[in-house]
Amino acid sequence: MTVWDVNSEPTKLLSLSGLKINQSVNMRLTKYFLLIILCSVSNLLFARAPVFAEKDYFNHPPRVIRVCCAFGTDLRISIIPFAKLNHLTSAELLGTHRYLGDKEEKNGILYSRRGGFIDLGHLRDYVDWTAYIYNLEKRSQREGEMHINLAFEAGEKFLIIKIPASEKEEDLINLAGRIAYDLSIWHEITSWFGASSVPLISEKFSSFSLEDAYSNVLGTKIAEEAIKSNLPYETAVTEIIKNTLNDLEAVSSKEETIQAYEAVRDIWWTRKKPLPCNKIMIQRNIGVYPSVSPMIVPGWESKTKGSLTLAIAETTNDGIPLSEFYTLGFNTNCHIPVKKIFPGRIDKMLTQKDFPGVLDYIAADMQKKNFHVKR
Repeated sequence: MTVWDVNSEPTKLLSLSGLKINQSVNMRLTKYFLLIILCSVSNLLFARAPVFAEKDYFNHPPRVIRVCCAFGTDLRISIIPFAKLNHLTSAELLGTHRYLGDKEEKNGILYSRRGGFIDLGHLRDYVDWTAYIYNLEKRSQREGEMHINLAFEAGEKFLIIKIPASEKEEDLINLAGRIAYDLSIWHEITSWFGASSVPLISEKFSSFSLEDAYSNVLGTKIAEEAIKSNLPYETAVTEIIKNTLNDLEAVSSKEETIQAYEAVRDIWWTRKKPLPCNKIMIQRNIGVYPSVSPMIVPGWESKTKGSLTLAIAETTNDGIPLSEFYTLGFNTNCHIPVKKIFPGRIDKMLTQKDFPGVLDYIAADMQKKNFHVKR
């Protein structure tokens, strides 16, 4: 798409979605016509979130958009004894963000002195989930209640949202981040109880990993800023990720991230066990509400600023609980021990309002299994 300056000479051509204006057209008419065209496409040039076609409202992002990374370096894989797994990146390697992912993104884990370890795959996933949910909210404002069936994860999963037309834009953006973050916590919950993306391969080894919740909520915050931006969505996300990592004092190389890992080896994690053994993660972080604080490696702190704790949005600016606008529902299968967690409950249906009880149960279970638990 090429747009010539409307004050340029009449010999220039406007090429906009294949449209050409002959150079003999009167200059005044040309200027007027160009302004009409530019106004008509302004919503595409300055999209506040990805522009959706009708089908996109119901084609939700997949449960896992990008490959998640295991915590640690040189991790062995039980079925491939000679392989060693390293998923590392650095701020200098990151490419342009693409909605729903692209191989050029160069994701992986890096260390930051104010935000601890950050998984860029997790972060980008919840950037995109936040943008998707924001678009659903805008449609709900126009059309009323929406019921969206989401990907199967330890049972049927669905989202119901009903947003009043009068609800303020800032509240919509915060709500989108909150719903996306709740979805990320459900993924951590189901992983702990043995649900997985690949049959027969447990993801319990990564459940409530030290970097997960922080990376997820950081992704929602970045999306919220991108939606507010006048830049195209992917451009805005790319720039905000870069600026955020700079503010968090991300280390400059993979080698420094490896050194930070080594400083807590056999304290937070170990490579004595092969993937997917549940004992790789020694320390777990289940302190996921109402805020998330990063795990900072001793000796690897910021020399000028403190660590950055991220709050999870709870209410609108007028004090209305955000939970009044949505329901995340889970018709759970045999993986989730609903009746053990909530004795006396008749059915196996859960919502996001049940998360506190579920998290208490998981924390107690972790302590029984001798994990170190951060709450």
